Amino acid sequence: MMKAVIAVEQGTPDVLQLVERPIPEPAAGQIRVRIIASSLNPIDTKVRKAKLPMTPGAFPAVLHSDFAGIVDALGDGVTKFAVGDAVFGFAGGFKGPTGDVPGTLAEYAVYDAALVARKPANLDFRSASALPLAATTAWKALFDKVTITPASKVFISGGAGGVGYLAVQMAAAAGAYVVAGTRSEESAQLALSAGARASVDLSATTAAEVIAEHTGGRGFDVIFDTVGGAALDAAFQMVRPTGDVVTIAGAATHNLAPLYLKGGNLHMVLVLLPIMIGVGVERHGEILEIVSAMAEEGRLKPRLDPERFTLAQAADAHRKFEAGTAKGKLVIDVAPEALLISHLRCNLYHASGVIDVAPPA
Repeated sequence: MMKAVIAVEQGTPDVLQLVERPIPEPAAGQIRVRIIASSLNPIDTKVRKAKLPMTPGAFPAVLHSDFAGIVDALGDGVTKFAVGDAVFGFAGGFKGPTGDVPGTLAEYAVYDAALVARKPANLDFRSASALPLAATTAWKALFDKVTITPASKVFISGGAGGVGYLAVQMAAAAGAYVVAGTRSEESAQLALSAGARASVDLSATTAAEVIAEHTGGRGFDVIFDTVGGAALDAAFQMVRPTGDVVTIAGAATHNLAPLYLKGGNLHMVLVLLPIMIGVGVERHGEILEIVSAMAEEGRLKPRLDPERFTLAQAADAHRKFEAGTAKGKLVIDVAPEALLISHLRCNLYHASGVIDVAPPA
């Protein structure tokens, strides 16, 4: 048996309860992961509360998608990984094409091997667990949907948020001139530290003033909107003719006329599609490998809230997130790394008789 946190029904964080469940077995093409850390994303709280297209179809349900851990067992046909590999990814916690895919608030989980990648060697498990969903979202928006070069002028709304902070780092690493949209001095400094050349508060200035100062009145080549609402409306005003607007917050009503009159392009990113409907599975894993390489090269760094939570305190992490007091990604310590090393040695002993295993990176 294993420990897991389940949402017994939809509702407040109080619905999250620690229980025991059977340890799952990997099917063909799957790996079983001993989860070490699981980070919290906004979508995790949304599906806990609301019936969305990606909300698990049945409760009780194990939530959360981001994780870092160790491969514990292999299903038939898996050659991408070996038992003992340190991995990370986001692969569950939502409704899937053939049923609900349990999430990562559990000591063990089984996932499609194609949706997982090797953990960045220079990051601990907590830091690695903070990257997958947000970093994959940023990469898809900036490099799969549009083209960014050193000549590009890029505006990123929510430039200090979970996705925006990583997007600023990625666009800056590509050599682009990046302007971040922020709402406080603290957020502005975070965006600047991530590589933004400037930060602006759209509630305190106009679209015309922003593009006049930073693009000579021409408009931005690419705008990545992570906020929605008024920020997306402003994006239509600030993009250059035939330029690109990418959003992850398009579930609302907007007047497209300003974009239409520029011949601009609007792109949507829903990063959960490989999990929800099985589309783009291989690309999902490829992007995680790119993210891992960027982190190892020092070009991508997550920002974690310093407070630590155990698996039994997952509800407290949800409460802190919803209170708006988090200073970075919230991470749940599902298992102590010392326990993991002992567990891994035991598994490798039974598999090969070898127990002299170096601690994972």
